[in-house]
Amino acid sequence: MPLILVSGYPSSGKTFRSNQLLEFFNSKINAATEPHIRRLSVTHINDQTLNLNRDVYREARSEKDARAAEYSAVKRDLGRDTIVIADGLNYIKGFRYQLYCEARAVQTPSCVVHIGTPIDKCKEINLDLLNDPERNGGYPIDIFDNLVYRYEEPNGMTRWDSPLFTVPFDDAMPPCDDIWNAMIGTEGELKKVKPNLATVMKPAAESDYLYDLDKTTQEIVNAVIAWQKDHIGELGGQVVVGDKAVELPASPVTLPQLQRIRRQFISMNRQHSLAKPRIHGSFIEYLNTSFG
Repeated sequence: MPLILVSGYPSSGKTFRSNQLLEFFNSKINAATEPHIRRLSVTHINDQTLNLNRDVYREARSEKDARAAEYSAVKRDLGRDTIVIADGLNYIKGFRYQLYCEARAVQTPSCVVHIGTPIDKCKEINLDLLNDPERNGGYPIDIFDNLVYRYEEPNGMTRWDSPLFTVPFDDAMPPCDDIWNAMIGTEGELKKVKPNLATVMKPAAESDYLYDLDKTTQEIVNAVIAWQKDHIGELGGQVVVGDKAVELPASPVTLPQLQRIRRQFISMNRQHSLAKPRIHGSFIEYLNTSFG
């Protein structure tokens, strides 16, 4: 069932809005008469449900492990009868893309709810939370500033951030009816998404699939590294590999960065068995999304 990603600055009210959505969806399910709606359930995934301390955001390694925990939880709960609301580490568009792919793979719709609380208001709320021992929340100042700096706002023009719903700070409620209609439907029929070639799950019939996956992605990484060696000092640029182009960011991309992205892509597609012609294009698209 649908995946609803709630994204926003730290202390913007993501969990508060998620709980509003949770209450609304449960009320719709309880009031429904259709058996296929009545059998639905809603689950909420965030730092608290995963028992993650705010300090996980301080180091890259611990944050990576925390993101893996959320990814696993979302992947586990996505299913025919469960609506997943996730408001954890969704501030990086590459991670939202990964979760979008998981939703597509199980043929379920997804959307992004952006909590539009201004930075100054988030800072005020965060300080109040830090100064109130009775309330659970608040980010250490250095972590708060770092997360604000790294936040990548959703863009409704990209397919992994659409449909996009923005909730202004002053609004009493999110657009719950609109989200329900977009994810569940208005005619009593559950929505089903046709997976694309990049995300469809099927058994790996060809024994050399993993070899092709490893070889193709490594060749693209090698091409990017070779291009940068030949263009030292240039900012950004396009690396044409076959019929596709890798769009490099303004700062140089290191080999460890590329290998990390490559490992993520291989892990995501190890069981997906992409058609051989799609490995090349899908990995370049994933690189471009990760570079942003």
